[in-house]
Amino acid sequence: MDLGVISVRYARALLKCSVESKAEDQVYQEMQTLAESYVKVPELRRTLDNPMIAREKKAELIKTAAGGKVSKVTESLTDLVLKESRESVMQFIANSYITLYRQQKNITRGKLTTAVPVSDAMEQKMRKMVESRTNGTVEFSTEVDPDIIGGFVLEYDTYRLDTSVKAQLNKILKQLN
Repeated sequence: MDLGVISVRYARALLKCSVESKAEDQVYQEMQTLAESYVKVPELRRTLDNPMIAREKKAELIKTAAGGKVSKVTESLTDLVLKESRESVMQFIANSYITLYRQQKNITRGKLTTAVPVSDAMEQKMRKMVESRTNGTVEFSTEVDPDIIGGFVLEYDTYRLDTSVKAQLNKILKQLN
């Protein structure tokens, strides 16, 4: 069976259960932490896939990777996943839940990249602009990348506005060639 199909089914069931338990926000935070743990600690996947490690140890490891003290809903999911020997799809379940939660809550991810740090007021102004265009909430992050020289790059959904000096110089270079 396709890993994507399996993970989405588990994620949908997790979302439904977390909404009924009024714990969807907490589970969202736990799934974000778990997904980040998979990225930051590549050994996590290999350890969970190891058949020599006991189920109890794997459960403890997943809970720790999800932030330590987890909700009853996340604990139940972990137990079910381990009982069904589906720990290899846990990362995909976490990412699928995050996606489904954002769709349900109309949350868009936005990112502002600048050459130098921006003020809080400018960050809020950009966030409000994205919120007004998407008619929803925005999870906004900022990044400093001196390589863009000046200007900014704003990304959200499938939209990308690149006003960086680097992009403008590359455009001029292409025109000269």
